[in-house]
Amino acid sequence: MAMPRPTAAQLAYGSCTVIFSTLAMLLLSQTTSGAGIAIIAAAALALGLLVAMTVPLSGKRPGAMEQPAAPREPVRASVPAPAPEPVRERAAS
Repeated sequence: MAMPRPTAAQLAYGSCTVIFSTLAMLLLSQTTSGAGIAIIAAAALALGLLVAMTVPLSGKRPGAMEQPAAPREPVRASVPAPAPEPVRERAAS
């Protein structure tokens, strides 16, 4: 069974989560060691993956046609006829 492709929303949420969580954890921990940075990067990647996989997916697939349940009748708006304007003639000078 093939895995479905990620949507644009999943990619965007996951990427933003990785970037912002990495920056926040590096700033808060103030670590300078290579091991600490690697642990923070791995944690941020895991968090980004978790966020990307939990983004709610809509039940509609792109390009799918929606079938109406029953044919609908057109809506008819009733607009009153415009009132006739009096004819205005220019006065001869």
